[in-house]
Amino acid sequence: MSNRLFQSVVHQMRDAVDRTIGVIDETYTVVACSDLGRIGENLDVSMMHSASENEAFVSGRNTYKPFGTPQHPEYMIFVEGTDVEAMRYCSILAVSLSSIKFYYDENYDRGNFIKNIILDNILPGDIYLKARELRFNSDVTRTVLLIRVASKNDVSVYDIIGNLFPDKSKDFVINISETDIALVKETKQGVSSETITKLANSIVDTLSGEFYTQVSVGIGTTVSNLKDLARSFKEAQVSLEVGKVFDTEKAIISYDNLGIARLIYQLPTTLCETFLREVFKKGSIDSLDQETLFTIQRFFENNLNVSETSRKLFVHRNTLVYRLEKIRKITGLDLREFDHAIVFKIALMVKKYLKSNPVKY
Repeated sequence: MSNRLFQSVVHQMRDAVDRTIGVIDETYTVVACSDLGRIGENLDVSMMHSASENEAFVSGRNTYKPFGTPQHPEYMIFVEGTDVEAMRYCSILAVSLSSIKFYYDENYDRGNFIKNIILDNILPGDIYLKARELRFNSDVTRTVLLIRVASKNDVSVYDIIGNLFPDKSKDFVINISETDIALVKETKQGVSSETITKLANSIVDTLSGEFYTQVSVGIGTTVSNLKDLARSFKEAQVSLEVGKVFDTEKAIISYDNLGIARLIYQLPTTLCETFLREVFKKGSIDSLDQETLFTIQRFFENNLNVSETSRKLFVHRNTLVYRLEKIRKITGLDLREFDHAIVFKIALMVKKYLKSNPVKY
């Protein structure tokens, strides 16, 4: 918020209000005043302010009234005098300046501009017009990271992320919902996915190690123009949702590394159900017990190698062969054959996807 805007309003009000009037910020420093010599002065009203919350109050020779956002007023108007008229002036000026601040934030705040882009609240044709109006640098690459809070506590993840990335001219931290915070990070041209993953790791480690807060991070693709930020944001959302289904152990999921899971996630559920019916006999996949499914998982992890899998499972090779033969009789698929193994692997992922009741973006 520009203090010059406040100063302009206060200057215009000077003749209408025959008293000294001004605005102080969160540090109780005068940022605008009808008496120019008082700008920069610090007023010790913190005790009175905390006691009065958002109501007008008197301190010394002045009357004060907080204004800004209802939950956290960032400014206070003050008027010389402690009488009823001073209280009335304060109330009127607080309403006026609060409305001006809201209009300014809506139309000229860069953070709000980025938020409107990623949430698709601005027409593509208006993006670059607004960027020029805000003198916003459009010719840089940016990546959207979506941080989702898994464990709730008294820590403000939004504030922590804001402190980790303090350069407000390059990086934008945006509150999306109660659990989701978006970080729009300016990156170097040609930045590698490994670099972005390291950045995400530092966020996860800081929040878990220092603030005991568990989060997961979805990473969208790096884009070189403003209008594609909305796509990068949606990719970060998809990464978290796909990761919740297929990679539940991972805290960081990148859209670039989703592989076949991304393809499955984008399929209609009706098509997935048809696929399962065609691949398996009715109810056959559901008849596999947990021990058998665990054996299949280890077999895939060991690249369909019977000897290596039996060694990792601490079972005799013939025991594993017997289990694989049992699976073949139940499902009609021999996992020792590469083509059958691929079909079975995809079918298991499709089954898991349908069971998760996916949320599409």
